[in-house]
Amino acid sequence: MRVMTWNLWWRFGGAWREREAGIVATLERVRPDVAGLVEVWAGDGTTQAHLLADRLGGMAAAFAPTSLPPAPDPPEEPSQAGIEVGIGLLSRWPIVATEVHELPHPQRGGPPPTALLATLDHPAGPLRVVVACIEWEPAFAADQLAQSTALAALAADPRLDGDLPVLLVGDLNAAFDQPDLRPLRDVMVDTWTAGGGDPAAVTLSSAVPEAPLEATKQIDRRIDHVLARPGRPGGAVTVRRAYLAGDHPVGGRYPSDHFAVVAELEP
Repeated sequence: MRVMTWNLWWRFGGAWREREAGIVATLERVRPDVAGLVEVWAGDGTTQAHLLADRLGGMAAAFAPTSLPPAPDPPEEPSQAGIEVGIGLLSRWPIVATEVHELPHPQRGGPPPTALLATLDHPAGPLRVVVACIEWEPAFAADQLAQSTALAALAADPRLDGDLPVLLVGDLNAAFDQPDLRPLRDVMVDTWTAGGGDPAAVTLSSAVPEAPLEATKQIDRRIDHVLARPGRPGGAVTVRRAYLAGDHPVGGRYPSDHFAVVAELEP
């Protein structure tokens, strides 16, 4: 079971149309069974997740709006006007149910950030996947910890138990060993480490020309994650390997300011 997470950088940076070809090419090369997407857009009657699902040969797709990161106000350029920021999911298997969970944000306030919980019709039984992006700004560090705690509680909920692992994927804006993700360390397995991924790998690299160098807490760290827990108490999560994708320019341009994480798990 090939699971992927990728922050697609919404319509930021002024060249989102040109980057789309690299996004599609990367997804076509990796061919994930499940892909959690962060900073995807919705507008003009569709979503980026659904368009990508169609390009990949009819995968199932889901989308949920979120407030992280906030859309620019006013828009930086005309194509951003009226376009939502969201989180998305692509699945090789049918998506039979979705839930949108609001995450705590007392410091930042305003509209809530969200997590998308989907149930997939995997041949071996229901597969539960949570997709999320959480706070990153140091001024709102308490929000980030509260959101990590809420995600840990959601992923550990016994109603999600079954024969397959429970997955949590997304941009968590911290390395797995940073204090912000302590609640998730208590209940989830880092598939990167379990799969023998390069310990020096990063997903927000200062080598990318558009990298947000001001994000000193995140830059040159692995902040995008595929986490998993056993489907039942006493079970195990088996990871064959873990690696990066989207970490080289396509047609002279990086597809996103983030690199993707891919983990291959035993179902």
